[in-house]
Amino acid sequence: MLKQLHIKNFTLIDQLDICFDGGFSVITGETGAGKSIILGALGLLLGQRADSKAIKSGRDRCVIEAHFDLSRYGLEPFFEANDLDYDACDTILRRELSSNGKSRAFVNDTPVALSTLKEIGSQLVDIHSQHQNLLLNKEDFQLSVVDIIADNGKERERYSKAYERYKALDKELEAAREALRLHRENEDFIRFQHHELEEAHLVEGEQEELEQEYGILSHAEEIKSALYEADSMLSGDGGIVERLKSTLTSVDSVTKVYPAIADDAQRIESCFIELKDIADDVSRHVETVDFDPARLEAVSDRIDTIYRLQQKFHVERVEQLIALRKDFEQQLNQIDGGDEHLQELEAEWKGQEQTCMALAKALGSTREKAARKVEEEMRKRLVPLGIPKVKFEVRLTEKPLAADGADKVSFFFTANSNTPLQPVAQVASGGEIARVMLSLKAMVSGTVKLPTIIFDEIDTGVSGKVAEMMARIMREMGANERQVISITHLPQIAAMGQHHFKVYKEEGDNGTVSHMRPLSAEERVGEIAQMLSGSAVSEAAMKNAEELLRN
Repeated sequence: MLKQLHIKNFTLIDQLDICFDGGFSVITGETGAGKSIILGALGLLLGQRADSKAIKSGRDRCVIEAHFDLSRYGLEPFFEANDLDYDACDTILRRELSSNGKSRAFVNDTPVALSTLKEIGSQLVDIHSQHQNLLLNKEDFQLSVVDIIADNGKERERYSKAYERYKALDKELEAAREALRLHRENEDFIRFQHHELEEAHLVEGEQEELEQEYGILSHAEEIKSALYEADSMLSGDGGIVERLKSTLTSVDSVTKVYPAIADDAQRIESCFIELKDIADDVSRHVETVDFDPARLEAVSDRIDTIYRLQQKFHVERVEQLIALRKDFEQQLNQIDGGDEHLQELEAEWKGQEQTCMALAKALGSTREKAARKVEEEMRKRLVPLGIPKVKFEVRLTEKPLAADGADKVSFFFTANSNTPLQPVAQVASGGEIARVMLSLKAMVSGTVKLPTIIFDEIDTGVSGKVAEMMARIMREMGANERQVISITHLPQIAAMGQHHFKVYKEEGDNGTVSHMRPLSAEERVGEIAQMLSGSAVSEAAMKNAEELLRN
């Protein structure tokens, strides 16, 4: 639950520090005193879009910070999943907004993305403002109410996974159909290109080998002449090898009588062995290099073929041409076996569709049972709220498979026994919609463990006994390990609060400033009396206020 709220430099608020308790709290104050400002600050804290205009004039930034007690709500997995520190007794959410438009969010002093703040905020606080009454006209809201009462999370998860697979198959099938259509349109061209590459009999690495061989063949006479001359100088009569051998014989003959030359003799011998080996290699190369015009022409033609294919297909390597050939081959295989592949995909898609329909039916069964519970519960709640002849019906009709199932949920309502049922948002008055929404929230809150619920003037269009009954419902909601806060203009609701806060404005040197403070028991009497009688508080209003508080 919300324990403490700190607001600094937000619109008309200089600084506000307020502590909250569990149970049912009320906030009162004159119109324009700043109640909506406090809700706006909370909205920012819960991840709503920021606007630098919300910063108090003359300040460079505003800060909104709230402390929460989460010890009874099982939210630790969220903190673990988002790598956030978890403090069950004091979790801190903070939002900072700078005048340059930059915004920062923190959870327990760890910077987080706004989406993370919004996600955790949605699990901590539910703010019900008047515009939320428009949700009654939205099918997904009505469906979510039924699902909450049905407690069908497992059924929804099973259906959701099956539906995701169904949609994936649907996309795969459509893509396969389109690919086959395009391939068939280009089949002749694809076959021609594949045949051309197939006929080339390309081999990985051959281009480098051919280019090297072409270089040798095109310079064969030059190479052979140079090698022949080198061979003659090395191995011919009077060549280097023969002369070095004679040198070694001369030096070696005196090593016994002149040991100092022994090391040089060994070095000469090593050079002779190495040079002899080189001479043998050169002689072999002389024999292998020949000018072969036919082979040169064949190599040149092969290289020209490769270059032509590379230019045609806009690639630079033989390996890329081979990859293209394989791709064309795969496309042709898809064309040749396309119908069979499509039939297999269609069969799998139809099977998955049947699975989804079966799971949707099981999900719909849980909703049908829950719909009857919602109808009964809503009638029980709305009769004491001043609609004695109410009829409330939850209608489920079939719709095409969708992410949320195959059920369309509609709430139908009438406040009179002789008036036909119609969609609730179309026939209910403002006051009736407020009572319907409060009843729905009270019913849902019994299933969903939401720590804090804030009602912003949900009492619009009601008064007297009905207002008192609405207050009792909110107080009962606050008694069930939950914190309920109501912003109200009605004394009947204000008197029912276990804790009472007042929002007011003051004129100062820096302009108008909004404040909020808790009221004592004596101050509550005066505040409720003023709500009853206006600015001039009469003695009768004071007694009436005391009576309301006693009750």
